[in-house]
Amino acid sequence: MKYDFDQLIDRQNSDSIKWNFYDDKVLPLWVADMDFLSPQFILDDLRVRIDHGVFGYSDVQNSTREAVQNWLAKRHNWKVSQDNILILPGVVPGFNVAARAVTKPGDSVLFHTPAYHPFFNVASNSSLLQIDSPLLCNDDGFYYIDETQFTKSITEKIRLFLLCNPHNPTGRVFTKPELGIMAETCLKNNIIICSDEIHSDIVFTGSQHTPLASLSNDFSDITITLLSASKTFNIAGLKSSVAVISNPVLRENFQASVKGFLGYANLLGETAMRSAFRDGEDWLKALLIYLENNRNLLIDYVNQDLPGIKAQVPEGTYLGWLDCTNTNLEDPSEYFLNEAQVGLSTGSWFGAEYKNFVRINFGCPRETLLLGLDRIKKSLLNL
Repeated sequence: MKYDFDQLIDRQNSDSIKWNFYDDKVLPLWVADMDFLSPQFILDDLRVRIDHGVFGYSDVQNSTREAVQNWLAKRHNWKVSQDNILILPGVVPGFNVAARAVTKPGDSVLFHTPAYHPFFNVASNSSLLQIDSPLLCNDDGFYYIDETQFTKSITEKIRLFLLCNPHNPTGRVFTKPELGIMAETCLKNNIIICSDEIHSDIVFTGSQHTPLASLSNDFSDITITLLSASKTFNIAGLKSSVAVISNPVLRENFQASVKGFLGYANLLGETAMRSAFRDGEDWLKALLIYLENNRNLLIDYVNQDLPGIKAQVPEGTYLGWLDCTNTNLEDPSEYFLNEAQVGLSTGSWFGAEYKNFVRINFGCPRETLLLGLDRIKKSLLNL
């Protein structure tokens, strides 16, 4: 293989939240960053910029917007104007800015559960009410959008809908009909959509990511799309992301809410993001093959060797959502931490009703993933 995703890298001395949150006996498979080296072409571009030696205030480069524009057109068949592309220091700050831009205190924000856990902070950050719309789940553990269920969640005070697609933590990549249901409902009810599409490039065989804003001009007019190279190219610590907003009034309101509250991406973050979106296609192709094989290994292992645990096959992301209800563990993440020495994300982060779930990150060398699964398997024998 041209790229070595099997390489084991010591991250315990690298200021890593993932690897330093627990003691060194614990294998961390929790927070959503990968254990792979960032691509060499990104490292080379960063070195060139660092070697210049001056890091004063900088403007966003047109070449960065051009790289984003070309990436979206080629990978997602989404043609956007460079004028609609804003550069930000993160997706999480982006959806908090969106809340400031389109709501007032006392309004409501809506999102699906289980939900990426920073979604739960948006309401309190902007003095909003939170409305949960649980994804439906069939007997096979497959989560999906139901029009009746989603419509029932709508109230007249909802001004913002937070969407996560591909979905964290379930790994769903929502279909065009599902996206249409959500977008049409929001359009009818004067609700702005903030679509977190940070995992949009991590999609596996048989699925296709569709930017919600690409479905129609009407849907684009009510959508703030947030995305980044951070998950795909393992550069999250460099703090760079993108907002795409085609509606000029919405874009102006968003930019006004940024002022005094949020700055630009830092200089090196922008450099890395530009490099990723300009030169990253070949590396991403190899990464997706490796991750899909890891995903398949994970699902096969769960089905064959982890009694009482069920897993939906993730269509995207490098995150597995494991249902441990039938293990009768009161707190699965705590059990696996103590008995298996494996750090997993607790399901309660994604909604209180998901306390019997855990999320596992399979964006790591296969040896690491197998070690974690073997530890979990061994711990289950003690039940």
